[in-house]
Amino acid sequence: MSRASLKVLTYNIHKGFSATNLRFILHEIKNLLRHIDADVIFIQEIHGECNISNNQFDDWPNNRQFEFLADQVWHHYAYGKNVIYRSGHHGNAILSKYPLIEWENINVSILRSASRSLLHGTVQVPGIHQKVHIICVHLGLFGHERERQLLTLAKRINSHVPSDEPLIIAGDFNDWRGRAEHYLNRDLGVEEVFKMTHGAYARTFPSWFPVLSLDRIYYRGFSVISCNNHLNGLPWKRLSDHIPLFAEFRLI
Repeated sequence: MSRASLKVLTYNIHKGFSATNLRFILHEIKNLLRHIDADVIFIQEIHGECNISNNQFDDWPNNRQFEFLADQVWHHYAYGKNVIYRSGHHGNAILSKYPLIEWENINVSILRSASRSLLHGTVQVPGIHQKVHIICVHLGLFGHERERQLLTLAKRINSHVPSDEPLIIAGDFNDWRGRAEHYLNRDLGVEEVFKMTHGAYARTFPSWFPVLSLDRIYYRGFSVISCNNHLNGLPWKRLSDHIPLFAEFRLI
């Protein structure tokens, strides 16, 4: 079996707007993502539909935001609604260069005012005979909310991801206190790539002066090829309120 590699990136894009909501920056994000050229991208806070902005911005894309970003590079994608409102909805998305065998959006909402979900898909990567499980995560702002969502995540993995199939969980965990480790490392045997290689989580929020470690990439069944927080700085700090994380893995 070929020891294939997989490049992944996770990014909370703030619905395609700058941190101040004054600029629509989805076109800049698209160009930068193409330059990085990850195989699989985990995206949080991406619009599936937004009628108001479509009338206010001349450069608003004619297709859905995840289709706009995926265009001609990531031929396979999945989208799961998190928050639904009168003018549209937003949620999580996965963009992949490799075929998505299946995917499901799992509702983990605890509060009516803050809908959340886990987007779980499997991809077929050339050179890897097992399917690779990928889960895009955006957890809640409150500790009790995240605790129940992490329990649901752990149950989902235990019931749907065989121990011999590789797994990557990435996204915005909103876990500035580091409590997720209790559920993920101990119960599931996954490691966070930045903490594993650098001794600490990457600081990703706010993008203009990152002090909180909200965004993570957890993995199981891979070894780490590279993990560098080189996306911290310009031009990224002028875009979303989060900065993206990038890592490259090789199947064990």
